[in-house]
Amino acid sequence: MQTMAKPILTRPSIPPEDAETVIDVDDVSMIFNIASEQFNSLKEYFIALARHELKFKEFRALNHINFKVKRGEAFGLVGTNGSGKSTMLKIIAGVLEASEGTCTVRGTIAPLIELGAGFDMELTAKENIYLNGALLGYRKEFIDEHFQDIVDFAELQNFMDMPLKNYSSGMVARIAFAIATITEPDILIVDETLSVGDFLFQQKCERRIKELVDSDDVTVLLVSHNIDQVERLCDRVCWIEKGQERMVGPTDEVCAAYKSLGN
Repeated sequence: MQTMAKPILTRPSIPPEDAETVIDVDDVSMIFNIASEQFNSLKEYFIALARHELKFKEFRALNHINFKVKRGEAFGLVGTNGSGKSTMLKIIAGVLEASEGTCTVRGTIAPLIELGAGFDMELTAKENIYLNGALLGYRKEFIDEHFQDIVDFAELQNFMDMPLKNYSSGMVARIAFAIATITEPDILIVDETLSVGDFLFQQKCERRIKELVDSDDVTVLLVSHNIDQVERLCDRVCWIEKGQERMVGPTDEVCAAYKSLGN
């Protein structure tokens, strides 16, 4: 009988107090302007825009968020849906620019923010490995050297010549995670990627994240609705709720407060 892999039960060691700060989120707010009325078509929208009749209301996706992340730390972001966690990650990754405040990042980033981002679904998995690797800054020679490592980790040896449009979301996640973690980036940003795929591969990804953090050089920023996963992997956590920072601190304390939200 095959023995099932056991989940990871221990968190990485906490970095020393004097460790370098690699992510410094200082009083960050993100403001979006949303049309205050609904339109039935783009034509109606542009007519209102041309007549200067279009009115907007301000929506604060993030409101004065503050936290620092040390080198070698596994840091989590939690909160209910629509609370601004992914927006915060996109600001850190440089995809969005904060409306107010500053976000300072020191080091190279490997973002796993949106599954399939940077992939061409018409191309094969093999072609996408080279394409996505190039977008992450890897030279062709580097991908050549690590290609088999990527394939082995993703466990998709028999599907390399298949277009990604025929892949499941879980298979795409395997490829994306394998590419992003073939080296040790300074900062690995993971947004719900670990929730896709079968539980054995989820555990494999967790083990890889733990290996990266245990190297003391890689910082991991994790967003997950799986609080058990956050408790297993993260040293500290920031709880953002509806754009407001509710709590920053040790994982056990913040997750306990977050889980009591519905009580």
